[in-house]
Amino acid sequence: MTAPVKSSPLGLTVLVLLHHRPLHPYGIQQLLRQWGKEQVVNVGHRAGLYRTIERLQGGGLIAVRHTERDQQYPERTVYEVTDAGRATTREWLEQMLAVPKAEFPVFPAALSSALLLAPDEVAPILERRLTRITAQRTALERQTADVPAGLPRITLIENEYLLAVLGAEERWLRGVVDDLRDGSLTWSRELLAAFDETSGPGAETAERS
Repeated sequence: MTAPVKSSPLGLTVLVLLHHRPLHPYGIQQLLRQWGKEQVVNVGHRAGLYRTIERLQGGGLIAVRHTERDQQYPERTVYEVTDAGRATTREWLEQMLAVPKAEFPVFPAALSSALLLAPDEVAPILERRLTRITAQRTALERQTADVPAGLPRITLIENEYLLAVLGAEERWLRGVVDDLRDGSLTWSRELLAAFDETSGPGAETAERS
């Protein structure tokens, strides 16, 4: 009996690509880039792709179709999706589409600790992020505009979502930076220390005494 395979964005994407046709790992990586999936799954390191393929095969979700031998290339193992893999693909896809997941991204965690810096230190740091976010949005808009005319909307629905998210963050960052620059968003160690004194664990006891 095979152990259940934990769902992951890359695992789902590999299964979906193998629904398209049997592929070897290099072909999977090429198709990921050709279809622009590197925007939504991490394919920067080939080792991660191979580990994902090993997990999918170990769980019985994909199987070896055949091995290609060519004098110009190393031996390549071609994989295909199994019946269990097809069922799991649908299960994962429905779950990921329907259920929001707490993913704990880096940026909110850093924001929660930004009070360790002074407002005039945070402003230029967020401006640097804003510049990068704007560049990402512009590049994605350009990439989306370059697709062939008449391509069904569903094939680029993830780009549509990413553009909405990037645009929202860009607007939010501009607002926060403006608030930092004009002083409407500010703090100090003294202000935070005074707040701790009035709302800390000992505050309620002090009020009763």
